[in-house]
Amino acid sequence: MAIDDTYITLSSPSAGQYRDRGSRFIALAYLVTDEESVKTILAQLRREYHDATHHCYAWILGHDKSLFRMNDGGEPAGSAGRPIFGQIQSRGLTDILVVVIRYFGGTKLGIPGLINAYRSATADALSHASIITKIIHDVYEIMYDYPAINEVMKIMKEEHTEVRETHFEMTCRMVFAVRKNNSGRVTEKLSRIRNLRLHFLSTQ
Repeated sequence: MAIDDTYITLSSPSAGQYRDRGSRFIALAYLVTDEESVKTILAQLRREYHDATHHCYAWILGHDKSLFRMNDGGEPAGSAGRPIFGQIQSRGLTDILVVVIRYFGGTKLGIPGLINAYRSATADALSHASIITKIIHDVYEIMYDYPAINEVMKIMKEEHTEVRETHFEMTCRMVFAVRKNNSGRVTEKLSRIRNLRLHFLSTQ
């Protein structure tokens, strides 16, 4: 049975905003692939918007959405990071960072007002985003005897794999990526090649 081997994310940054009783909320959404890129963007925004009252954010990483974080940036607990996160989650997005920058307008909004403001600013940014679907791949390393090279390359071509590394000697080495739904079929074909050794590396 086929599994869902796709996920959705941003193709490029997007922005949105929201205003309430003088306070301005600027929402900025970014494609990110690791925690380092999150830290880099946050540091850059703190420099660029150094005069803002609050920098609040949420992010989700990984095709399985297993890494995530929310930060209220000095706002009352649960009033900023969680509504930002909720908007990302409701759209099923991953590999994404949303930062909402607030300039205080002099009037307190209360917890319900803050939740609405951070949610609305994020929703506006995501409504302007260009969303793309990406495919999840399994990555393998294989070792095989040189005489089997034609048989191996035939499978790679038939299955439209992405060959990432090759090393040809008497014992050859190859690293390739294959769409997760096709992984079982490809590895089964390769297992028929005499003396071929297959090692799973990662899913990405």
